[in-house]
Amino acid sequence: MQITVSGKQVDLSDALRTRVSTQLETIASKYFDHALEANVTFSRARSFFTCDINVHAGRGLQLRGEGEAADANAAFDDAAEHIAKRLRRYRRRVNDHARDMAGRARPEKARQVILREEDAPVDAEAPAGEANGRTLAEAYATVIAEAQMEIASLTVGEAVMRMDLADQMVMMFRNSTSGVLNVVYRRPDGHIGWIDPGAT
Repeated sequence: MQITVSGKQVDLSDALRTRVSTQLETIASKYFDHALEANVTFSRARSFFTCDINVHAGRGLQLRGEGEAADANAAFDDAAEHIAKRLRRYRRRVNDHARDMAGRARPEKARQVILREEDAPVDAEAPAGEANGRTLAEAYATVIAEAQMEIASLTVGEAVMRMDLADQMVMMFRNSTSGVLNVVYRRPDGHIGWIDPGAT
């Protein structure tokens, strides 16, 4: 597995880099035949360190863990434990999913865009589609991030598993049963929401 360890305004020792590589290899070998790559980023926020781990574990399978602590080693341990905990929860399903994905059609490509809200606040009382006399397209006009993503054909359970492993709030997928685009998302109360236009 290719492991990249970097720091944002943080100097990383060789001992920390070695420790990170060794522990990630151990976690990956325990749950996967072969993980592809991992990116570990350390940064400092006020009086504590943060660690962000992103692992590309297989075709369409991303894992994410975040941690923070008073020192970089403890922040890494926290982030690695988040990943290990998610993998323990889904161990059997991850292995079944990896084997099953080998026979499935390639995922569809899509574009993911993040828009920044302009300075003027959105007026909740404004007519639908308008914000303070501006359309919503004008209110959120600046693109601040753009990335390619894949829309895989999954069951609802697989989509929830992938969303949880990647620590995302929402995931779009093509329902492998109906062939219709669906969305699963994490609700503020902690439950999972599921949008299925094909169920009407």
